[in-house]
This record gives sequence, C-alpha cells and structure tokens, in this order.
Amino acid sequence: MTIHNLSLTNSVLNTFISQIRSIDIQKDSMRFRRNIERIGEILGYEMSKTLSFNTETIETPLGQNNIDLPTNNIVLCSILRAGVPLHNGLLNYFDNAENAFISAYRHHKHNPESFEIIVEYLACPNLEGKTLILADPMLATGQSMLATFEALKPFGTPKDIHLISVIGAQEGVDFVSQHFDKNTHLWIATVDDTLNDKGYIVPGLGDAGDLAFGEKLQQ
Repeated sequence: MTIHNLSLTNSVLNTFISQIRSIDIQKDSMRFRRNIERIGEILGYEMSKTLSFNTETIETPLGQNNIDLPTNNIVLCSILRAGVPLHNGLLNYFDNAENAFISAYRHHKHNPESFEIIVEYLACPNLEGKTLILADPMLATGQSMLATFEALKPFGTPKDIHLISVIGAQEGVDFVSQHFDKNTHLWIATVDDTLNDKGYIVPGLGDAGDLAFGEKLQQ
C-alpha cells in the first residue's frame, strides 16, 4: 500500500486539523462539519493527481483549448454517519462520482474494550473496473474500513482503490496496509501514535459522528 500522509508537509491543512481537535472550537458542530468537508476537499485534490487523464478539446468563445481531463469512473463510498461531511467534501471535487453508503458500527459484546464491526445497511452501484474511494474520517483500528471493503465485494472488482481518512492511529494504518492490496492508496491528513483501551485514537479528537451530528443513544 502507498501511504500519503499530508501532515508530513506543512500547509493550510494544519489549521483545519487544529480546529477539529480543539475542545473549544469543536463545540460548534456546523464549523466541525465544514472543517471535515474542507479536509476532504484537500485530500481529494491530492488524490486527483494520481488519476488517469485524457486530452480533450474545449471550445471557447474565441477559439479552442486542449486540456487533460480525468477519465476515471469514480464510486465514492462513505461510512455512516461520521463519514457524511467527508463524503460531501470529496463530492465537491468529483462532480460526476457515483455514490455508495454503508453503516458500520462497533458492537460491544461483553465489555467496552471488546467489539466487533456490524454492517447493517448498504447501497452501492456496480464497482466493476471503477475507481473506488472509501471514506471514513477516523482510521482507528482499521477494522471498519476492512469490513466495509469486504461488504462491497459482491458489487464487483474495482480497478483502483483509494482509502481516505482525516485522522488515523499508527495501528490502524498498519492494519489496512496488511489487509489491502499493495496497489491500494491511503490518503490521510495526519497520523497519531496510539489507541486507548477502548480503541479510540489518542490524542485524536473524540467521536467524529457525535461532534458532527450530536450525541447518540447507546443500545
């Protein structure tokens, strides 16, 4: 797997990362969602540099212009509910992308430190020969990303796979590196060192879904 960690180079991305981490700024859920969306736009822009391009001729009012345009058939899949703002940011840049949505959540069987990933809802177009983008803002253990990919397999074999995350733990990055094909690309805004006993990224930012949409009742 090729890992693209954007935090290794300083950019305006640092500002958005600092704001989604801040316990003061993240109290504004609208601003939190918008910052995740903007991070998605940046990640999507960087990812676009690896797409396939073909030269097309554009008619202007005063003549013609030749320009290289992307040719990939993109399917953008996000993990509900935290993935929605990230999905929107990517969709802002990939206007013609098809869309898939999947619910994947942690089910704690016996104690808070033990869980399995449950997939209950999935809507997806045909993936055969297309460019698949899997978007999940938090890459903690990496199990949700893998469970999502496994659930998508009946819909066809993509030509290319790109994983998009905002914040990851090194353990999660290592996990997806081991379980996805070597030609897969991971695009991530920043990587933290550790997970706590409950499998949450430290220092991370908390629960991205709750920060974006409000706290949920636990069943």
